[in-house]
Amino acid sequence: MTTTPTPEITPITGTFGADVRGVLLRDVEDGAWLMKMLEEHLVLVFRDQFLTHAEQSRVARLMGEVTPAHPVVPGHPDFPEILELNAQQGGKNARWHTDVTFVETPPAASVLVADEVPPYGGDTLWCDARTAYARLAAPLRDAVDQLVAVHRISPLAYWGEPFDTALGRSDAQYLFDEAAKVPPVLHPVVRVHPSTGKPSLFVNPGFTTHVVDLSRIESDHLLRLLYEHLSQPELTLRHRWQLGDVVMWDNRATLHYATDDYATAGRRMRRITLRGSRPVGPSGVESSVADDPLVAVR
Repeated sequence: MTTTPTPEITPITGTFGADVRGVLLRDVEDGAWLMKMLEEHLVLVFRDQFLTHAEQSRVARLMGEVTPAHPVVPGHPDFPEILELNAQQGGKNARWHTDVTFVETPPAASVLVADEVPPYGGDTLWCDARTAYARLAAPLRDAVDQLVAVHRISPLAYWGEPFDTALGRSDAQYLFDEAAKVPPVLHPVVRVHPSTGKPSLFVNPGFTTHVVDLSRIESDHLLRLLYEHLSQPELTLRHRWQLGDVVMWDNRATLHYATDDYATAGRRMRRITLRGSRPVGPSGVESSVADDPLVAVR
């Protein structure tokens, strides 16, 4: 019989995020319980876990089907589902994004482990795309419910401005070449969560290029409005990393941003993503490959 622990759950903000105490993830057997808690709170923080690679993989597999580490970046040699993010080797993410939305079925969730944290800085921020949608004025909600946007991987999309100088030219060329092989996709601007049924905004500055059927001016300004709305402080949380931390997030209803404010100090994380379903919008439109160049190119 599977036993479910009784944790102490403390909200992190008024809308989303929870600090979970009294649970050792290495001992958890009920992955469905973890996923249900994640879908309720969107971001879960577990302190003092110190998971090994194998334990991280086990926890992720309890919660769902793991994916390869990344569509264009190789995974760990012994754990191909683990993406290693080493700040001193190009592994910085200083831009708001939702993981891997440049594919038809983006990941459902992510499990991130901290192996090395800088003595200062290096926090990760998340924003609540579910509450962001709910707090839009009703006429604007009605408008974005009908819209579809193009997502594509662009070389160095994650690294913010200026580009991460730890990334070598040959690495940049590899990413450029691999990204060219990934076709753009169409996603609804609003996504209905497949488990909770709650809608959320599903656009992000890392991978969303434009809104279909809008002019350049309309698209650029609408996306800028949505991004500013998403990232307002009332809809964000900021996590200060400690060694042993594990943070999980629902990738279907959040964006995140890893601050690049720690100079040349070391920062190493490892991430596993869980396979997601095809996004569906309020109107029933489903995500698809953007095979019409007149739609895909901007």
